[in-house]
Amino acid sequence: MNAVLAFVVVMLVWTVSDWVAKKTKSLLSSLFVASIIFLIGFMTGVFPEDLLQASSLLGLAGVVVGFIIVHLGTMISLDDFKKQWKTLLIGIATVIGIGVLLLAAAAIFGGGPRSVNEYGDLISVGRDYAIAGIGALSGGTISVLIVQEAALGVGLTTVAAFPVLIAALQGLFGFPLTSLLLRREASRLKDEFRAGRIEAPVVAEVGAASEGLLPSFLRTTPGTLFSVGVVVLVSIGINNLTNGALNTFVVALILGIVLRTTGVFKPSVLTGIDSFGLMMLAIMIMVFGPLATLKPADLANLAGPLAIAFVFGLIGIAVFSLVVGKLLGYSIPMSIAIGLTSLYGFPGTMILSQEAAKAAGETPEEVAAIEGEILPKMIVAGFSTVTITSVVVTSIIAAGIGR
Repeated sequence: MNAVLAFVVVMLVWTVSDWVAKKTKSLLSSLFVASIIFLIGFMTGVFPEDLLQASSLLGLAGVVVGFIIVHLGTMISLDDFKKQWKTLLIGIATVIGIGVLLLAAAAIFGGGPRSVNEYGDLISVGRDYAIAGIGALSGGTISVLIVQEAALGVGLTTVAAFPVLIAALQGLFGFPLTSLLLRREASRLKDEFRAGRIEAPVVAEVGAASEGLLPSFLRTTPGTLFSVGVVVLVSIGINNLTNGALNTFVVALILGIVLRTTGVFKPSVLTGIDSFGLMMLAIMIMVFGPLATLKPADLANLAGPLAIAFVFGLIGIAVFSLVVGKLLGYSIPMSIAIGLTSLYGFPGTMILSQEAAKAAGETPEEVAAIEGEILPKMIVAGFSTVTITSVVVTSIIAAGIGR
């Protein structure tokens, strides 16, 4: 497909999605609307399969996602990050909840002994799909790849395809549910702000310190991108040295926090540079990548396992996140919203938080106060579920596929 045409079509989809989100005051989030448009477009053939690739936005997203994560780190002060230990515990509980409920579903619907077909090939059983579902529902690309490697290693191709379908569809559940919950939480926080119980965060210190310690020639658009890019390269290097034990994005987030805390980077380091808006649009497009290869036959063949995985997975998310969240003093909407981050992770965690704050807040101060309460929780939640806990859990249980 022509690159310029593809870019224009993608921008049209996002423009319509953003318009709908604003008209419905984020009742229908822009991510959810865009997901529906892309899903229908790809499955009907209106959109060619290479639409996102041809637009060059997927390639750009792969480059800049680390930059945005460093930026997120500079949005969170070290004190704020320390406060999020409760969020981390809720995220861990969520992944455990998904695992417990899906394994229970496998015992109920897919029990039975392991067997082989007439050609001597293994036949998949419910436990295989449960393990694949745990990795996909609780994690991102890395978890899916871990499951696929294990499934293909024992010849279970349908099990290898299963997490891809979940990855393609889980945003359709996660985005609207989270949007509704965050709207409720944002409304509650607005009342808290008006009662004087919470305050708008201080985004930057007054004076030269607000610009950070970088020299002036590194505070331009190319200078800022160079500086942040060096941090991303360091993060990649640490990931490679530790064989992935310290994930690139986790390291990038931590380095962003450290560089903001020490004053090297200004708070929200990428804000104000010319390319920030396009970078954000590019990484949003990453969310829709799996939809391009989804076919109606794929949904039909695995409709039963998919339905079971989503029903039991969502129950596990809701119950475990709610119970742990309430024990730790979080509201019910915020607790479950934290759990639902396992279905999509970043950048959805940031976009949905900002949409909820803008929909509820009636003044810039209210919006800032609401976002200051929600966004740090959601960012840490996404990393605690998708990036950290899920990868660890999936790495352990994937060996059970085909056993």
